[in-house]
Amino acid sequence: MGHKFRCDCPFTSAIDVLGDKWMLVIVKQMLLEGKETFKDFTESEEAIATNILTIKLKLLEELEIITKSKKPNNKKTNLYHLTEKGLALTPLLTELASWSDKHLRNFHPTIQDDEDIEFLRKDKAAFAQLVEKRYREKLSAK
Repeated sequence: MGHKFRCDCPFTSAIDVLGDKWMLVIVKQMLLEGKETFKDFTESEEAIATNILTIKLKLLEELEIITKSKKPNNKKTNLYHLTEKGLALTPLLTELASWSDKHLRNFHPTIQDDEDIEFLRKDKAAFAQLVEKRYREKLSAK
């Protein structure tokens, strides 16, 4: 597939990869919601179209943000997991959630407001560490 970058700027290059409507949503679904199969993603509330999901999963795999493997007891089902490069996006997702909480709540009053968001407000770094720890524990339990 070979991803095309607009220029040599690191900010623009990151946006070239992560700045579309779906890439960070997919990473967030894996990290925070435990999504790991194609079916998991298609059943999420964000309602990504299957053709778009296929393209985005392939690109995330190509960029080594996720890996794809077969489910041990079902060779038809692919499992998608974050790599270390993918997990390195945790602080970015935390910052985006924090920004959204602070600046979009007036425009979107039903935005999630629970214990996790309260923890995020109090200590972003600790929140990011906990999210990553939970993800790693879930993977090692398999």
